Amino acid sequence: MGKKLIGKKLGMTRYFIEDGVSVPVTIIKAGPCVVIQKKSSEKDGYEAIQVGFETQEEKRVNQPLKGHFKAAGDIFCRYLAEIRVDDAAAFEVGQEIKSDIFEIGDIVQVSGRSKGRGFAGVTKRWGFSGGRKTHGSRSHRVPGSIGMSATPGRVFKGKKLPGRMGNQRITIKNLEILDLRPEQDIIALKGSVPGSRNSLVEIVKI
Repeated sequence: MGKKLIGKKLGMTRYFIEDGVSVPVTIIKAGPCVVIQKKSSEKDGYEAIQVGFETQEEKRVNQPLKGHFKAAGDIFCRYLAEIRVDDAAAFEVGQEIKSDIFEIGDIVQVSGRSKGRGFAGVTKRWGFSGGRKTHGSRSHRVPGSIGMSATPGRVFKGKKLPGRMGNQRITIKNLEILDLRPEQDIIALKGSVPGSRNSLVEIVKI
């Protein structure tokens, strides 16, 4: 299978490596993930498994999902994700996939949703330098003129303008696993990953 897990970003700290250099580290609670459903090429057109992460009480699950989880052995999960595999028959419903599928030194990529910053202007969103701050100037943090004259007589798509900033799916590649504690399902990655504390992330071995 492609080595892939669903986890939760716990926060950041620092590690001192062998030569005494301090490096930033992100701590992730990776798994355990439980196999909830298997999908086969004969029935669904592709091979995959559906996994659940972070169990919760039955009363917090709606009726359609409750039936779905009961078919998997009364395992009620807060999050669901799908993992493509070569052969779904090699897995069993209810099987746990833990962080020990990774090793120290592995290079992974992590995907998550970046922090939402709301509606932002061009200075914050795109780093515009702004207008003059001299007496009489009324152009400080505005984008300025965006007119295109008579030809083409419109504003091109993709123009850098104010708008919603953040809250997008971001993928960071080539992160090294510095530390791995399978008994706690903790992974320490060199560098930062998108999202705030306790946000959901997806870890894939490259």
